[in-house]
Amino acid sequence: MAVVVTPSIPQYITVHLGAPDSNAQNVTVSFPQYIKNVASSEIYPTWNESAIYANIYAQISYALNRVYTNFYPSRGYDFDITSSTAYDQKFIQGRTIFENISRIVDQIFTTYIRRIGRIEPLAAKYCNGTTVTCEGLSQWGSEYLARQGYNSMGILQYYYGDDIELVEDTPITDIQSLYPGYPLRRGDSGDPVTIIQRELNTIGRNYPAIPRVDVDGIFGESTERAVRTFQQIFDLTPDGIVGQATWNRLVMLYVGILRLAELDSVGVTIFGSTLEYPEALRLGDENDYVATLQYFLSVISEFYDTVPTVPITGYFGELTQDAVIAFQRTAGLVADGVVGRRTWDELYRAYDGVQNTVLIPDINLRNFPGTTISTNS
Repeated sequence: MAVVVTPSIPQYITVHLGAPDSNAQNVTVSFPQYIKNVASSEIYPTWNESAIYANIYAQISYALNRVYTNFYPSRGYDFDITSSTAYDQKFIQGRTIFENISRIVDQIFTTYIRRIGRIEPLAAKYCNGTTVTCEGLSQWGSEYLARQGYNSMGILQYYYGDDIELVEDTPITDIQSLYPGYPLRRGDSGDPVTIIQRELNTIGRNYPAIPRVDVDGIFGESTERAVRTFQQIFDLTPDGIVGQATWNRLVMLYVGILRLAELDSVGVTIFGSTLEYPEALRLGDENDYVATLQYFLSVISEFYDTVPTVPITGYFGELTQDAVIAFQRTAGLVADGVVGRRTWDELYRAYDGVQNTVLIPDINLRNFPGTTISTNS
């Protein structure tokens, strides 16, 4: 019997900033952040909300189809999708994200379109509908339909046919906690409540303002208070109710915290060497300082969407150079890919900001004494 692999939402997606065969940079960003960038680049935030939803569903489905079918890796490429509209959808590194689009993506990034009776996400083609037309959704046409009273599903069916459906609450890779399909609030109980209580406690270790709760599966006063505090910290509506947007943010941050905890354990080994500024680091170097640099970049990339993640190898290759350039641009430095004193200091400052607010504090490097700290020191 053939094994059917069902789609899931990747935690990260790697974007090639150009046409497939171009000598362009790859960047790795969280999947929701990728969709927010694409939506902010492709459509207007002033459009009717039905049109915005329809376009974002199409963008999610298109990206997931690329990931699900292994489209580029199966052809020998080291990325999941490109930023070229001639091949895929527009992604602009470092662009501003519109607030209403960010809010909508947080609610629906686990929802995609498929043909009824099919498994794979629909390769939902679209174009602007004015200068370019195609067999798929017209972006300006979707806005016109929304003004005529079409809802988002009606718009999608107008362009893709009646034999489509929306698949909601798709699991995020490595996380099997699915949104139960209804908001959780005070008085509820069961496994979904247990899941959010566990996530709140994990996140709360790094955000002490979130009160610790008993993991008992009962949504009581303390859980409501913890949820409301979480929502206040992450700019969600502070109503103490776990709707789709709050659930998704909890899951994504929970995954990120676990990832940072793994990085932190790597950092304990790396920081056996001094953090004092070395000689300038550049392409081709290979030493412990490069490993420290890569650790800084890996942690920073979890919170700076403009900075791609890099493997911690101790070798300063092209991926590390690209990440350094991306950080330098973010920090307003000369983007030469060389880690001089100023770049090193800014990297450490950015890392330290994350370390002091988010990382599980196994180590504290603000006043490094110059010698290795070990058990019983």
